[in-house]
Amino acid sequence: MDVDIWAWVGDTQRQLHEAGNTGLAMAIGDVPAQALEGRYAQLDVLAPAIAQQAQNLGLPWLEFYARYWHLIGRVGDRAQGAVALADAETLVELAQREDIRDCPGAPGAVTALALTQANTDGPGYADERLAALGALGVEPDSLAFSSVAEQYVSALLDAGRAEEAVTYAESAVGRLGAADRQASWELGAASARALLAAGRAQDALTALDAATGFKPDDPVAKEHREGVLRSLVLAVLGKPQESVDALPDLDVVGDHPRVWAEWARAIRELAGFAKITNTWQLGRVLKQWIDYFAMMGGYRTRVELALVAGDLAVSRQSVWQARQLADIAESAVGELKSAGDAAGSIAERIAALRTAADAVVEPEAPGPEAELVEYFDAADGFNADPERWVGWLAPLSGRDLPATRRHTTTLGFLGYPARGADIYWTMLVESGDIETADQQDVSYLTGLLIEARQDERLEQMAQRLPEAQRHLSLGRLHRARERWEQAAAEGEAAVAAGAGMEASRLWAAAVQQSGDNAKGAAILRDALDSEEIEPEDIWRMITMATAAEDWETVRAGTTKLGMPLQSTEGPIEEEMGLVRIVLPAPDGSQRVVISLRTGPATARLAIPQPTGMDYNAGDLVVFDPQLLEPIPESQEEQEGFIPPFAAVSMLRPGGYTSWFFDGAAPSEADWTEFNEVMAERGWPMWVYSDDSYTVAHPTSGERLPGVFGWIAIPPDVTPVELDAVLDDATERWVHPLAWLDLAKAVDVEVERHERIVKEYGL
Repeated sequence: MDVDIWAWVGDTQRQLHEAGNTGLAMAIGDVPAQALEGRYAQLDVLAPAIAQQAQNLGLPWLEFYARYWHLIGRVGDRAQGAVALADAETLVELAQREDIRDCPGAPGAVTALALTQANTDGPGYADERLAALGALGVEPDSLAFSSVAEQYVSALLDAGRAEEAVTYAESAVGRLGAADRQASWELGAASARALLAAGRAQDALTALDAATGFKPDDPVAKEHREGVLRSLVLAVLGKPQESVDALPDLDVVGDHPRVWAEWARAIRELAGFAKITNTWQLGRVLKQWIDYFAMMGGYRTRVELALVAGDLAVSRQSVWQARQLADIAESAVGELKSAGDAAGSIAERIAALRTAADAVVEPEAPGPEAELVEYFDAADGFNADPERWVGWLAPLSGRDLPATRRHTTTLGFLGYPARGADIYWTMLVESGDIETADQQDVSYLTGLLIEARQDERLEQMAQRLPEAQRHLSLGRLHRARERWEQAAAEGEAAVAAGAGMEASRLWAAAVQQSGDNAKGAAILRDALDSEEIEPEDIWRMITMATAAEDWETVRAGTTKLGMPLQSTEGPIEEEMGLVRIVLPAPDGSQRVVISLRTGPATARLAIPQPTGMDYNAGDLVVFDPQLLEPIPESQEEQEGFIPPFAAVSMLRPGGYTSWFFDGAAPSEADWTEFNEVMAERGWPMWVYSDDSYTVAHPTSGERLPGVFGWIAIPPDVTPVELDAVLDDATERWVHPLAWLDLAKAVDVEVERHERIVKEYGL
């Protein structure tokens, strides 16, 4: 987006603040950071909400801005493909509207669509991307130029025109230099990729080195993206140790789908130098990535990853997996607009993978076929290779039930639930043995079918099961698909049919998701004496009962857990120490609020919150008793540890109102006295400024230590009382404190507070 858009964003925030729409003003400033920093759970909620508010307020540029950044959050680092195509096309249509087309960020819609098409099937959409990007006519004086050029180079590469891509990238960088502008790092990286594709790996490394100092459009992603590309270039150059040194670890790239294919290519190169450990764990991760792109509609990347993973599987002598990956690649070809690529047709590459798999001599089994189950059970769970066990157990699977259980569940563990389900299905369902099958086998097959997303098959199987197993299997399916009403109905039927604790858990969880905490707690209380009940079940019951204010059930749970309480009836209100409660903020982020734990699952917020929050000091909230962080191991760390918990719901608001104060910090003695005045009245106060906050001296202009924060007053205290107390408590300070919003609310000395704000630059 062009630089002017940021000036517009700042101006829009100011206008919204002045109009009293503080929450929206805060939110729009954080949306780009959410998209680039990977805070997608917040972005996916906040951006559509901003777009809707923008529509309601008649702010079309703001609507476009919100929709653009939401899309970038999806198709950028998350690399969504076909699942985002319709939204990307809609954004382009939106950008062409008369009231939006002049927005300086409008060209971003075309580049976002080009990126989405590249994610879906780069070569298949190459010509469309080139035409749309070329029609923009963006000049080097626009900050959109680098991103448009980057996408154009990418499209040329996908079209198999590597030399043209090199020439275009060099020309774009030169045009930017002539306009006294620097290319983005992303454009520099695109130039390096073009050189690598043209067979000029050394030049690619030189280009990448030159781009290192360029300013990135996405500063959060630059380090790991550069590391992956550098590693690939170095591996192609035959410098394996330098390549390994540059390659980001799996735990770094694991959250960034955009770099997965390039990272896998680098790994394949390094495997040839025996510089990486090619293990079953790597194969499992690659299969998860393949499945991700299947869900996101990243068709071309899915094929590429399957072929790379297949090559690595051949190197590991995992023949069965290489063949499965060849099947996956072949099945995905039909989703591509074009099956050709610069390295030859995909069909030829699949055939080559099959030939390589057929030539592999598989490792010998550790013992006779009849004893393999015993060997499997005796294997070291840490060092055993599940990929090899899949190959060794395959001849028995589908004939021998114990071997089938181990084989199919291991297939599911490695990411091939559909294959495991096929074997189990043939053995149990097609044979007609499902009606009398062991409950364990039904559970295994149900899990495999759910993982493989074979819902119709599962429903078909369920109709042939005994009543309890039928309802439990269908309940598990509905729970996995988040169909809570159906899950609750099946869970209830399963409990009635005697399906046990698992059915009670399923039923309770489903009704809780539907908002009926009282019923969920009652379901688990009915199972409180079950031998199958676990502490997690009891805590879940306590949380739901607390939200429903069913204190009798809460006490029944604490008794079962051996947790003593002081009171024996009525609401539980005890002092159980400090906790940190994690709550949502209007900008989609989270706030951690120090609170006093008052019960097994309740806490009273102790810190005043800024205006615009849905909660404040004095509010009583229900929290999930599952710790968000482990308790420190050392005694010293434990002493200062305040346990964090996630808020679940508001139980009872305290009715407190917060008021802002700001100004030069007083002396230590004055500040201590001020704190004592607030504490005596029971008015929570919290300083939000830190040591870096300063204000201007009204005459000399020198910087003075500053302080700002919020004071919360309960509902029985009026703002007039707070104003009077503040006035009395600060009248002898060397520098005055300002509380402008409060002064305006009570209409007392407003001009004085406005003068303080102006003179001290607050």
